[in-house]
Amino acid sequence: MDRKRIVLKIRNILKPLKWFYPGMKVKRWLLLSFIGVILIVAGGQFLSGPTAVFRMVGIIYMFFGIAIIFFGVRRIVASFITIFLPRREQELVDIVYQKRHLSKGYRIAVIGGGTGLSVLLHGLKRYTSNISAIVTVADEGGSSGKLREDFGILPPGDIRNCLVALADTEPLMSDLFQYRFSESSALKGHSFGNIFLLAMSKVTKDFEEAVKESSKILAIRGEVIPSTLERIRLIAELEDGSKELGETHISKSPKPIKRISLIPARCAATNSAIEAIKTAEVIIFGPGSLYTSIMPNLLVDGICESISESGAIKIYICNVMTQPGETDNYSASDHIKALLSNTKIGPIDYAIVNNATPPQELLSKYGRQKAYPVKPDTDNIKSIGITAVEDNVIDARDYVRHNPYRLAKVIVDIISIAKTEAVHES
Repeated sequence: MDRKRIVLKIRNILKPLKWFYPGMKVKRWLLLSFIGVILIVAGGQFLSGPTAVFRMVGIIYMFFGIAIIFFGVRRIVASFITIFLPRREQELVDIVYQKRHLSKGYRIAVIGGGTGLSVLLHGLKRYTSNISAIVTVADEGGSSGKLREDFGILPPGDIRNCLVALADTEPLMSDLFQYRFSESSALKGHSFGNIFLLAMSKVTKDFEEAVKESSKILAIRGEVIPSTLERIRLIAELEDGSKELGETHISKSPKPIKRISLIPARCAATNSAIEAIKTAEVIIFGPGSLYTSIMPNLLVDGICESISESGAIKIYICNVMTQPGETDNYSASDHIKALLSNTKIGPIDYAIVNNATPPQELLSKYGRQKAYPVKPDTDNIKSIGITAVEDNVIDARDYVRHNPYRLAKVIVDIISIAKTEAVHES
């Protein structure tokens, strides 16, 4: 054995002695706990004494010994918490409870993209950490489109939004990932999170791995999964027979969409997406752009097959407003019919539709953009064989969108009722 190996072995043997270095704030509490052990042992000896006085002394010794050990261990633990969770000692109980409680929550796979999906995730993470967000990678607009074109990366924008929505870190970290550069420079229009995912994908040489590593940094509750790792594009066949290529052009087209498909037509789903669907107790579609956020995931090979074979509860969340160029004049049932006719996902069990009316000033604002509230035609939904669940699930302060907490509560109630009914039927 050479000298280096001998030195290394000695260092490893002596490493535990570092706990006794000055300033570690551990020695005094270890010593105190050791004194507590001595008192308990002495108390045990007195308990076997011949008189009641001896036994009383023994009880007192043991009581103080236990109290001292408890105090010493508590201080040792506090020393560790101060290092690993600075300024959060008082939150430890809450953190532990939350982690244990959420880990027992429902296994939910959510399929979609855009801001709608991130809004939903923000509410769902209150109830479970077993969330799998399966996200589209067909986006071609904004920062994502530029990075996709310049660096050949899959569009990171929707994935970034989902990571931030599920984040369990300090708010500053989430704000950092959402920060968008506005100065006149090469970074103008890009968000820090998109740049970060780009850099991480270059370092790891794998976009899916980059998403996983970013998930660790943000300490997310659940997982975010790209539906495919192939560079897909959307192509829409319009009602007049013409075609539009690319998510951005499809969204801007004023002509009604007849059918949507992918280029390349055959692209493989990620193994993680398939596994998430197979193990899910609940599969949720939306909310989000019907043709350009939800359907692209369902056109990836293996996704629909896994969904149709799953015995999970399947829930569709209808958008609260129509989308110009995509869903003009669509009612809630029209959304569902389009989803079922363009994909092979099989039966849907429940559809959540909003029945609240937004404020008039917001209706006027959206009306100028030719966007209107989606009609909750629940009778038509029921005729398809789907249970319609109506509720006020909107947040109508600055924009008309889903309220994450109301929506999540409705979903959890549906799951609870469905599972109770399944138990009674069995």
